[in-house]
Amino acid sequence: MLGFQGALMLGLDGSKPAATTAPIVRARGLRRVYGEGEAAVSALRGVDLDIEATRFTAVMGPSGSGKSTLMHLLAGLDRPTAGSIVLDGVTITELDEEALTRLRRDRVGFLFQSFNLLPVLTARENILLPLEIAGRKPDEQWFATLVSRIGIGDRLEHRPSELSGGQQQRVALARALIARPAVVFADEPTGNLDSRSSQEVLRLLRGVVDEFGQTVVMVTHDPAAAVWADRLVLLRDGRIAFDGRAESREQVAELLSGSA
Repeated sequence: MLGFQGALMLGLDGSKPAATTAPIVRARGLRRVYGEGEAAVSALRGVDLDIEATRFTAVMGPSGSGKSTLMHLLAGLDRPTAGSIVLDGVTITELDEEALTRLRRDRVGFLFQSFNLLPVLTARENILLPLEIAGRKPDEQWFATLVSRIGIGDRLEHRPSELSGGQQQRVALARALIARPAVVFADEPTGNLDSRSSQEVLRLLRGVVDEFGQTVVMVTHDPAAAVWADRLVLLRDGRIAFDGRAESREQVAELLSGSA
C-alpha cells in the first residue's frame, strides 16, 4: 500500500521514511448539496484540496462549516454532488458501491469519537476484525509491533467494557492501522476522552505519522488538538478559509473566531 510502504521495516529498525510531497488524496471542485429546491443546503462550495502523504492534517471549522462533510467525501463514506476525488491513485468518485466498499476496507482506516468497538469481542479480536472480514491472515510481526508501539499489549484479552476510554481508543487506533491503510481518517478522536487521555491519543497519532510514515486526516473542534498536526485546513461556509501551519492554540482560536 502506498500509505504504508516500508512501515513494517521502519517499526523494526527505527528508520524514518523519506518525505514526499505527492498527494495521497486529491480533491477538485467538491460540492455537496443536501436537499432540493428552496430547502437545499450547500455544505461544500467547490473545494480543491491535496492531502500530502506521510503528513498529519487537521480539519476544523465552526458548526455547519462543512468539515465533517469533507471528511466523509474524502474517505468514500459519501458521494459529492459535483467534483472528483483520487485516493491512493484511484478515482473513487467513479467507483460503484461494491468497489468503493472494497477500497474503504483495504486502503482506509477509521478512528471515531465513539470508538465503535464490538462489545462481545476482545481487544485482540477487535483489532483483527478488518482482516477477518477481508479474509486476510494477519501479519503477526506487524501486529506485535503495532500493539507494542500503541501500548496495549497487556490488554489484548480484555473486552471494551473492561477498558478505559483512552485504552478503547488505542485499540481502535490499532484496528485502523492493522491493514496498513493509505490514509487514516479520524473523526473527533478525542471528543469522548479526558484531557490526559486526549493528549495520549494525539501523541500516538503524531507518532504513527513520524515513525510509521502514516497519513492522518483528523477532524476536530479542539484548538489544542490541531497544534499536533503538520497542517490546519479551516473551513467556513463550505469553503477553505485557511490552509497552513497552526503555531499555537491561541492562533487556532483566533482563526475559528474569524478575528485572525
